[in-house]
Amino acid sequence: MPSTTITTDAPVATLINVFAVRADRQPELVGLLTRATEDVMRHLPGFVSANIHASVDGTRVVNYAQWRSADDFHAMLAVPEAQVHMRQAAALADHFDPHLHTVESIHHR
Repeated sequence: MPSTTITTDAPVATLINVFAVRADRQPELVGLLTRATEDVMRHLPGFVSANIHASVDGTRVVNYAQWRSADDFHAMLAVPEAQVHMRQAAALADHFDPHLHTVESIHHR
C-alpha cells in the first residue's frame, strides 16, 4: 500500500496547503479534511497519501498530500465530489494557500 515517502527522487507531486483558521474552527476543519480524504480523495486516480497537521496554537491546518503526478492533482480539482469538500474547507478557513512542491533537500541527525 502506498504511503507518504519524502525523498528528493520520489516520483510524486506534493501538495502543501496551509489554511489559516480561527482556533475555535480548527477541529472542525481538521475533521472535514480527514473525512474528505477518507471519503473522496483517497479513491481518486493518482492519490498517494495525505497528512493533516494542526498547529499547536490552533491557527493553522496544513494538508501535506502526495499525488502520482501534477496531472492527477489537477484532474482531482475537476471532480464534483472533491469540489464540494474544497468549498466547505474554504468556508471554514480565513485563508488558504495551496501549492505543488518538489522535495529539494532532506536532513536527518
